[in-house]
Amino acid sequence: MLKKFLMRKMMKSQLKNVPQDQQEKILKAVEENPDLFQNIGLEIQAKMKEGKDQMSATMEVIHNHQEELRGIM
Repeated sequence: MLKKFLMRKMMKSQLKNVPQDQQEKILKAVEENPDLFQNIGLEIQAKMKEGKDQMSATMEVIHNHQEELRGIM
């Protein structure tokens, strides 16, 4: 419960420039699929360790998981 609250609070601070309805959609997707998003985060970190900048790493990993993300959104 506390972990869920803290994660939600942290994500809201990261999504502050995103419209409220989109924030809720994203938060719900992350809460319902934590393993997928944890895996995405780990893959992004691995790409960054290979020397890619954060944006390039994120775009590449998101592209690789595009179908899964479409399914949950």
